[in-house]
Amino acid sequence: MDAFTSFFDSQSRSNWSYDTLKNFRQISPVVQAHLKQVYLTLCCALIASAVGAYLHILWNIGGYLTTFACLGTIFWLLSTPPYEEQKRVSLLMASAAFEGASVGPLIDLAIQIDPSVLVAAFVGTALAFACFSGAAMLARRREFLYLGGLLSSGVSMLLWLHFASSIFGGSTALFMFEIYLGLLVFVGYMIVDTQEIIERAHLGDLDYVKHALTLFTDFVAIFVRILVIMLKNSTEKSEKKKNKRRD
Repeated sequence: MDAFTSFFDSQSRSNWSYDTLKNFRQISPVVQAHLKQVYLTLCCALIASAVGAYLHILWNIGGYLTTFACLGTIFWLLSTPPYEEQKRVSLLMASAAFEGASVGPLIDLAIQIDPSVLVAAFVGTALAFACFSGAAMLARRREFLYLGGLLSSGVSMLLWLHFASSIFGGSTALFMFEIYLGLLVFVGYMIVDTQEIIERAHLGDLDYVKHALTLFTDFVAIFVRILVIMLKNSTEKSEKKKNKRRD
């Protein structure tokens, strides 16, 4: 927790101005061009994911099968040589579509409860992604890479909590604790992964497909958790209104 506090403290102590926002001198032109390609590929992957979610709403295809298909295409992508660029991009779009179909049941539920929640969750995720990624770009190189060990511990804690709740049974409070902890962990990963992509690009690793996949997984993980939180708040508000009408 101290690490995240130091992140915000360091940003607040910086001399933020319009000139600061334009200062990308620490990022070389080659890396800047690479980042543009990464984020363009990420946008295409998000569109493919939206198509997958829409296909689930039409034909109810989301489930374990699409989840395993998503994992399979990701492993296939990672095992494909970088020079087969077109094939790797196609695999990324396919894995994004399968991921969208896997998240489709949650999106369908959100549409049934309150469609505005779905829009608000996506906008909130996009704003958080832009803000934290921008902060990672403007920060000193390798400044937040040390958070990787802390975040790995957070993921390990999430896995143990999920394992314990599946065996001994879980409560709503434990589930929401997992959701909020997961949200905090993946927001941290968003910062760390952005800086790691920049650092790898400086060292000559310009694999934009793999880097876009990394950011895509962060985006989806954050979006799902924000959507669950907002859906829970929406259902609680509707239940309170119903109780008031009965009284």
